[in-house]
This record gives sequence, structure tokens and C-alpha cells, in this order.
Amino acid sequence: MAIDTHGVKIEDRPFDQVRQEAIDQLIMNYSHGVISAEAFERRLDVASDATSFQELIDVVADLSLQPDKQYQQQRDQSFTPRYQAGNDTRNEKIICVLSSNRQNGQWLVPAEIRVINVVGSVVLDFSEAIFQHQNIVIRVNNWIGSLTILVPEQVNVVSNMFNIIGSTDNSAPSIGDRQAPQIVVEGYSILGSLDVKLKKTIKEKFTAFADQCRAMFGLNKS
Repeated sequence: MAIDTHGVKIEDRPFDQVRQEAIDQLIMNYSHGVISAEAFERRLDVASDATSFQELIDVVADLSLQPDKQYQQQRDQSFTPRYQAGNDTRNEKIICVLSSNRQNGQWLVPAEIRVINVVGSVVLDFSEAIFQHQNIVIRVNNWIGSLTILVPEQVNVVSNMFNIIGSTDNSAPSIGDRQAPQIVVEGYSILGSLDVKLKKTIKEKFTAFADQCRAMFGLNKS
């Protein structure tokens, strides 16, 4: 049986921890060519949507490879937010009037970002960002504009917006641990919108990571 059922009863373990263990085993076996891409995607759907321990046990019951040290290092590198030590505490101001502004790629995130958006469109993409601080504040003045914040699942986002005929939608799951960056969005939006969402769904990110691991072992997707 692929999932370890020795020691603490599996029913007494945190369900999300067991789910992650099953997904890691799926990725490990797919990356080594034990199962096909179709089988991996089908089983990943089952593991992602599972509501019982038995489903997780069954989905990896016939898989023999266990995640090793190299896999864990690769996973930590891919799923851990990047921090860079430095003394750069400068704040950043983004002014967008009747135009659009997009911040993405491997950009250095300051402790505070001020966004003034007037009938414009602003996108802040944190999916590849390099953090210098654990706590980041985004202060928003949004007039008939749209602000979209894209984050990876290990970054926590808290929204404290005041809306006047506007909307705020925070659909990021905020499942980062205590060491994860936390972004606080505060300010007001008048006839505007604020959307906080994942750049990729968790399933898409696991699939991309699995293909990355497979390429590392010299296997093409098949």
C-alpha cells in the first residue's frame, strides 16, 4: 500500500496532509514513467476532489515509487516563495489614468505599494515575484477602474476594502504557512472592481510541476 498506514491511524491524520502525500506519489511515479499522462491526470482529479481517506489510499495503492530527497528539494524550490535579503524598504507608487499597467515576472516586492487607478486597469502578478518582506500592504484608491491581483497559493491575501457601488472578490485560498508572505489590500473603490485570484489553479500548478519533474529525468510527456 503506497500511503503509510503505520503509526497514527490514517483517519486521525490531517486530511489535507494525506491528500498531499497522495499527490506527491502520483507526481513521483508519473515523472519516472510508471504511469501515463492520461492516468496521471485522471488520478490527480480523483486525489484533488477526494472527500474520504479511502479514495486517497485507492488512487495510489498500486504505485511503488515514494518521493525521495531529490523530489522534495525540487518541490520545495518550486512551491516556496522566494525571499531576497536586502535593505530596500522603498515604497512603490503606481498611477494609472485612462491607461493600463501590469507588474509581473521576477520583480522585487516592496513593503508598501500605493495604487492610484482612475478609469484604468492595473494587474499585480505575484506568481514569480521575489519578496523582501513578509508583510506587504497595498493601499488602493480606485476610481471606475479595475485592479487584479494574481498570487500563488502559498501567499496569503487579506482584503480590507471599502466599496462604493464597487466590488471586491478575493478567491485566493490563502493556504500559506506562518512563514508565507501576507499581502493586505486596503483602501477604497468607487464604481470599480478588485479581483484577487490564483494565477494558476492548484491542479494546474501540480500538473506543471509534474511535467517539470518528468523533463528533469529526460522523459517527454506521453
